[in-house]
Amino acid sequence: MSTAAPASAPHDTASAGTADSLLERLQWRYATKKMDPARRVPQEKVDRIVEAARLAPTSSGLQPFEIVVVTDAAVREKIKAIGWNQGQITDGSHLLVFAAWDDYTADRINAMFDYTNEVRGFRNEGWENYRAQLLGSYPQRGAEVNFAHAARQAYIGLGAALIAAAYEEVDSVPMEGFDPDALDSILNLRARGLRSVAILPLGYRANSGDWLANLQKVRRPRDQFVSEV
Repeated sequence: MSTAAPASAPHDTASAGTADSLLERLQWRYATKKMDPARRVPQEKVDRIVEAARLAPTSSGLQPFEIVVVTDAAVREKIKAIGWNQGQITDGSHLLVFAAWDDYTADRINAMFDYTNEVRGFRNEGWENYRAQLLGSYPQRGAEVNFAHAARQAYIGLGAALIAAAYEEVDSVPMEGFDPDALDSILNLRARGLRSVAILPLGYRANSGDWLANLQKVRRPRDQFVSEV
């Protein structure tokens, strides 16, 4: 009499395959120094990368950042000029700008709590108590403290986008090397209550001209990076 395989086996195998594929693609990715301006990332891949950032976790679920997708060539030339003239800004086909809230205000906090209640279709006492707790602390901390906190949430989204780009086999390079005040002006971010934090060009590596392309990825050994308690 034959014995059926456990019901979880196919799922486990598929999960292992996905994990292996993801790790292989993270090994494949690197901070691309030269992109091919003739190659354009398909819109569906860009959409999935942006969606991964949108789905990223954030403190209290407030999502205190936004993403501006820049494809306009003239605008990207302006950004390149205030971004240390890094060629990936214009040679990639898309530029993601991660912009954090400039402050946590009562209006912003209430808007997210109200939206959550609308989506879920009910009000929860614990959730409303938590709203009151945030309203009683966040707005009073000061704009700079709140912006720094929001910026850290934006970096979680940036990490999700980096991983998603690798999974889509799209090259990317996270950048802080730009004048944030100038970028805010170019994109009129301050008028929207936002401040730029990081940028992420998306594109495809050039066949030549990138000194980093064929070098081995170097990361500290696991036993020097991970400790267990």
